[in-house]
Amino acid sequence: MDVTAEVWLITIAILAAVFVVDLVVIGRRPHEPSMRECGIAIAAYSGLAVLFGLGVWYTSGPRYAGEFFAGWLTEYSLSVDNLFIFVIIMANLRVPRKLQQFALMFGIVLALVFRGIFIALGAAAIERFSWVFFLFGAFLIYTAVKLYLDYRSEVDENDATENAVMTWVRRRFPSTDDFRGTRLVVVEDGRRLITPMLLVVVALGTTDLLFALDSIPAIYGLTQEPYLVFTANVFALMGLRQLYFLIGGLLQRLVYLSVGLSVILAFIGVKLVLHALHEYGLDAAIGLELDVPIWLSLTVIIGTLAVTTVASLLKSRRDEGSRPAGSGE
Repeated sequence: MDVTAEVWLITIAILAAVFVVDLVVIGRRPHEPSMRECGIAIAAYSGLAVLFGLGVWYTSGPRYAGEFFAGWLTEYSLSVDNLFIFVIIMANLRVPRKLQQFALMFGIVLALVFRGIFIALGAAAIERFSWVFFLFGAFLIYTAVKLYLDYRSEVDENDATENAVMTWVRRRFPSTDDFRGTRLVVVEDGRRLITPMLLVVVALGTTDLLFALDSIPAIYGLTQEPYLVFTANVFALMGLRQLYFLIGGLLQRLVYLSVGLSVILAFIGVKLVLHALHEYGLDAAIGLELDVPIWLSLTVIIGTLAVTTVASLLKSRRDEGSRPAGSGE
């Protein structure tokens, strides 16, 4: 795929403008968005992603369009799973509902920065070292197993908030007892104090860093085109703030989402290992074609997400029907 510097600059400028409008112009007035506002924004951003994918099809062919759609769907699914952690962080740190949109704005910007760094590092590593596919594949398989084991076990929700960075910040800097609007730092009685909002930003930022470690190897397992990796990640982050408010209750119903994502990550991990074997010509030595085609990847991703969503909603409905009337749970 031949992407000129001009196309890169135009794409970055347009996507940056969209983010500025969404995160700064719209998000500068902290409020809880209505369901209508969220629905319109998500539909618009999803439509833009589809149009972009069709544009890739028109200019570069179905292969690269398929890689974009597979990458976008995978990154979007991982972003939805990340919303579970965002919900826990907001609840544990007792963020007022009207300030959550501001906190999410910071979280999304940090996610974009971290993913941009890892995209550049991943592209440089892949260009120089074919063995990095073995490393990425092994890491994704490990992540898939851990994700499934976490689903099977009871995970302490405080783990999503407390980490080494959060502990250091709490010990190092004195904090106010309550939120002061969207301010991160205040001065009171001559002392500079951080606010709980800064702790929220730190929690979201460190969480975003861990998410990037999973998402970037996953999409490089679907396409090695940095342009498609970048655009798929940006489109996956668009509308995430509105999605948080729109499906906050639905998140609790997607009980099998982690299982579905573990299947997808394991599949991509195996695909990366097979691709590495293909790069070293080991498939030719045994007379087999080990490189997995993109149409198969897209089929597995869409099929897994569809089965996961339907099974989750059916189980949630069945569990609600089995509860005693008036149980209140």
